Amino acid sequence: MTPQRFSLASRLLHWTMAPLLLAMLLIGTGMVATVSPWRLSLLNLHKPLGLALLVLAVLRLLLRLAGKTPPLPSTLPLPMRLAAHASHWLLYGCMLAMPLIGWAMLSAGGFPLPLHLPPLLAPDVVRYAQLRSLHTVLGELFFLTVLAHIMAGLLHALLLRDGVFGAISLGRKN
Repeated sequence: MTPQRFSLASRLLHWTMAPLLLAMLLIGTGMVATVSPWRLSLLNLHKPLGLALLVLAVLRLLLRLAGKTPPLPSTLPLPMRLAAHASHWLLYGCMLAMPLIGWAMLSAGGFPLPLHLPPLLAPDVVRYAQLRSLHTVLGELFFLTVLAHIMAGLLHALLLRDGVFGAISLGRKN
């Protein structure tokens, strides 16, 4: 039987991760955009939050792969269906890649890692610079994808009212 909603565990992870991911993106943006005394505090928050989000993203991906997902409405045009599927997998890819690239970047830069994690790479200034650029570009792509995801959620919830938002919401099923 095809479910009409995501599992409760998936919905809880979605709504737990949503504000954390937004905070992480804003912290990362603020961290690189300032030279104020706040920079170090933001950096010290960014690293462990990234690690926590990596763990949550792995759990979320495992739940997604193990369970069935509700279908998109048949009234949704094919380009929107394709965009929905592509953007979801892009979100999963970014949720996994961003913290791993950050971890590798810190390793290559010879910087301390949160929770005394082992380095992924030997210190290498060229590799650090490459990973830092990749982390920045992917972060910008992630930010745009998250904004598109929020806008699509609002479209389904407020205008289309086609059940897509209800499938991931924590509220009662109508």
